[in-house]
Amino acid sequence: MREVFQLELQEVQERLVEISSMVAVSIENATRAFGESNVSLAEQVIVDDERIDSLAISLDELAIDILARQQPVARDLRIVVSALRISASLERMGDMAEHIAQLARYRFPEKVVPKSLRPTFTELGQLDVAIAKKLTELLTTEDMRLAEEIRNDDDRIDELHLSVFDKVLGETWKGAPADTVDATLASRYHERFADHAVSIAKKVQYLATGDWVGAEV
Repeated sequence: MREVFQLELQEVQERLVEISSMVAVSIENATRAFGESNVSLAEQVIVDDERIDSLAISLDELAIDILARQQPVARDLRIVVSALRISASLERMGDMAEHIAQLARYRFPEKVVPKSLRPTFTELGQLDVAIAKKLTELLTTEDMRLAEEIRNDDDRIDELHLSVFDKVLGETWKGAPADTVDATLASRYHERFADHAVSIAKKVQYLATGDWVGAEV
């Protein structure tokens, strides 16, 4: 029975990595669709989000079943509880990627944001993609160095997010109302994507150390 239990815990962790990998692909495709006004790629992200949602639900069901049958304690309990929380954050990250893709689809064949903001959104996209890839590696290795890198990347995303607001609220902004709404929403989606990644990184830290201080976001 103990061997079966350990195999189930391993499956939980492997499923988290699988979902995280899919999220990384989705945000990479979403940012490409956003920057290139690629409607077919945007639609692929939207379809893939359904798969991410399904995998997250399946993982939650497995974790709840383990809690009911095995009544884990100590680190084993941390693994299962953390998995439930992490899967929820990964699902939300998939949603943020989908929202970015939806903006690209809605504005096709036009670009979503004016030329003056495109370098900012290019960097936002690059940072989110980097964060997503680091998160998958973190879930695989529990290397806390990656958790610190994710937090640092998030700080830069926060700066860029604020710069978008400064731009669209500034006196020199010439964008149409739709441009203002799109830029504000897109910036918020990028920022929330990174926030969820930071939340997961803190939960992995809890899983590795058992220290819950600061692990909830």
